[in-house]
Amino acid sequence: MDFKIVERSFFARIARMVLKSSNVAMVLGNKIHLSGVDGQTFLKDEGWLAHEMCHIRQFKEHGYTRFLWLYFVESVRVGYYNNKYEVEAREAGTKHMRHLAGIKNKAAAKIEPTTLPLPADEKKEV
Repeated sequence: MDFKIVERSFFARIARMVLKSSNVAMVLGNKIHLSGVDGQTFLKDEGWLAHEMCHIRQFKEHGYTRFLWLYFVESVRVGYYNNKYEVEAREAGTKHMRHLAGIKNKAAAKIEPTTLPLPADEKKEV
């Protein structure tokens, strides 16, 4: 999915003040606007990136203006946290992190010494 990152975004700074957060990423179309975090740090957080990529998909799915309206109406109706678009994006971020945790746990389990077969201790007769 094609996207651009806008660091030190005016829009994200406003969202950061409204949400009283130390850092914010927000999507407008295919642009991820950041405030309080640099692009490199943001991109390393795969769960956060998955969350924002979900919003990019939502913009593409509904169209720019329509999605802004739907998001706004949903936020007024049920609040930011219960907004179905935020819920879906949070699930995308946590699903991604659960998937990574499963891979890491499986990989770690495969290399634990207790699960490896012990080498046979045999003397070879010459």
